[in-house]
Amino acid sequence: MNVIVSKGLKLAVLMTAAGFIGACSTTPKVAEVTPPPKPVEKPVFADPEPMPAPQARTQAQTTAPVFTPLPDDYVVPGSVEDFNKTAGDRVFFGYDQSSLTSQARDVLRAQANWMNSYPQTIAVIGGHADERGTREYNLSLGEKRASAVKDFLVSQGVDPSRITTVSYGKERPIAGGSTESAWAMNRNGHTAIIAGANS
Repeated sequence: MNVIVSKGLKLAVLMTAAGFIGACSTTPKVAEVTPPPKPVEKPVFADPEPMPAPQARTQAQTTAPVFTPLPDDYVVPGSVEDFNKTAGDRVFFGYDQSSLTSQARDVLRAQANWMNSYPQTIAVIGGHADERGTREYNLSLGEKRASAVKDFLVSQGVDPSRITTVSYGKERPIAGGSTESAWAMNRNGHTAIIAGANS
C-alpha cells in the first residue's frame, strides 16, 4: 500500500511537474509596447568667431569731454543783444540836422550787414529830437531822421518791407537834463529789432 501510494504520489507529482513544464514551454503573449520617442536633437551651432582683442584706447577716447563755460559777455547770434553789440542800435545827428555823419554811416553799414545776415528780422526806426523847439517841429525833424536811417539801410541791400519808421520828436529822451551833452544824446535815430531775432 505504501508502495502504491508512493507510486501514485510520484505519478501525481510527475504529472503536476509535466503540467508546469508544458505551461512553461508555451510562448507567452507579449503586449505590444510603443517605443519611447526619440530625444529631440539639439541644433549644432558653429563655433563663434573669436572676439578681436581689445585695442588700446587713445587718450581722447578715455578722457571725458571737457566743456568750456561761455564767457560772461556771450550773446546768442542773431539775437537783439547780438545786433546791439555787433552793429549798435543808434546813430546821432547834429543840431537841427537830419543828414548822416560819417560815423553814423559806419554804424548803419554794420546794421545793414547784420540785417542782411538775418533776413527774417524786422526793424522799426525811431526818430528823436532834443527838447528845444515845438512839438510839431520836432516830430517833423524826427521823421526826417528816421527816414534818413531807413534810406541808408535800403541802399545797403536791406529790403524796405522789413523796415518801418516812426517819429517820437522830443517825447522819449534817453538822457535827462537841459545840457549840451543831454541834447546831443537825444538827437538820434534808433533801430529796434522787433521781430525775427533769435532768443
